[in-house]
Amino acid sequence: MATAETLAAQANDPSFAHIIDELKWRGLLALSTDETELRKQLEKPTTYYCGFDPTAPSLHLGNLVQLLTMRRLQLAGHNPLALVGGATGLIGDPKPTAERTLNSKETVAAWVEKLAAQTARFLDYSGSNPARLVNNLDWTSGYSAIDLLREIGKHFRVGKMLSKDAVSARLNSESGISYTEFSYQILQGLDFLELYRRYDCVMQSGGSDQWGNLTAGSDLIHKVEGKSVHLIATPLITNSDGKKFGKSEGNAIWLDSDLTSPYAMYQFWLNTDDADVIDRLKVFTFLTKTEIDDLAEQVRDEPFKREAQRRLALEVTELVHSKAQAEAARDASLALFGAGELRNLDQEVLRDALSELPSAIVREGDSVVSALVSTGLCESNGAARRAIAQGAVSVNKVKIDHEEAILSDFLVGGMAVLARGKKTLAALFLAK
Repeated sequence: MATAETLAAQANDPSFAHIIDELKWRGLLALSTDETELRKQLEKPTTYYCGFDPTAPSLHLGNLVQLLTMRRLQLAGHNPLALVGGATGLIGDPKPTAERTLNSKETVAAWVEKLAAQTARFLDYSGSNPARLVNNLDWTSGYSAIDLLREIGKHFRVGKMLSKDAVSARLNSESGISYTEFSYQILQGLDFLELYRRYDCVMQSGGSDQWGNLTAGSDLIHKVEGKSVHLIATPLITNSDGKKFGKSEGNAIWLDSDLTSPYAMYQFWLNTDDADVIDRLKVFTFLTKTEIDDLAEQVRDEPFKREAQRRLALEVTELVHSKAQAEAARDASLALFGAGELRNLDQEVLRDALSELPSAIVREGDSVVSALVSTGLCESNGAARRAIAQGAVSVNKVKIDHEEAILSDFLVGGMAVLARGKKTLAALFLAK
């Protein structure tokens, strides 16, 4: 569960008269149903939901956008339903490129438990308007194939289903699309209908790339119940260069510390480009407009200090993990790349930090020259000797001043930091 300290520190910006205004300022409202009616709806406590499919053992930064949007709405007095898709996770939302690999029922069930626990880090499951966790397997499993086709499928028109972006892209590809994935939007529409009936849920949120699936639910409710409900969608977040946000060399940034360590999380945000950092602060932190405007001035006037990036990295790492882990990651970053002391670092934090660097297994007494070559910091023994002669090499921040130097100084856990210059680092791990 989210800690009481973390939740207590969170608040919406009081300078905004309406939650819609704050969402728009933060860049979190790409699409919605009628905004005038939506504003009226959100002037009173409203039950809303967002769904998360267990297609992996952890949520990632894209999901964090949705979780924080849900949290902002909860702080505005509304009632969140966090849906983990035990049923839809067995099918898989169609990707624009290729068919998903279907996971076993046992795997999906295990991932449901993991994702459910992660949502509790970001939503308040107590208090006056507590979040509730729901699993769409609870109602979908009760439908036979005939019942689903008769009661739900008859309300869907194939022409409209074909027009969905992901479906259209797949139909025009070599791989095509299976009926399994084609039917996904029916199941998501059923989710909204069931939550409307069970909890008086009248709003769904999601990413703009999910708009077709979101409207499947609102259309179904209108046809079956004769009622109008609401939708909001966040934009697909991209970097200033147009690349999809949240990818690091092809790998997602996960919210599970076993998949992405707190140190790796911290470094990801610390490396944010100046052109992107203010937008990231708006989306991923609870800093106020005044605080973010101040940081924007610092980016403009003193970008070399990277104060906005440091604040962003600390805030988000604390939000995803904890204050202690965020501060430990910050200290590790300073120790590696700044004036911090390597020997003060906890062994686990040091290992997490060094795991992000090029590395080699070494033995005590190995030459520094061979370590430079084996880690790739130098291309040859000759280049390594020249780097040492130029005073550019250090081990654990101690300059190496002769070419025959050997490895003898290791940190806790048999680790060492080898550097060529100030920013080109590698990790050395003592052979066991």
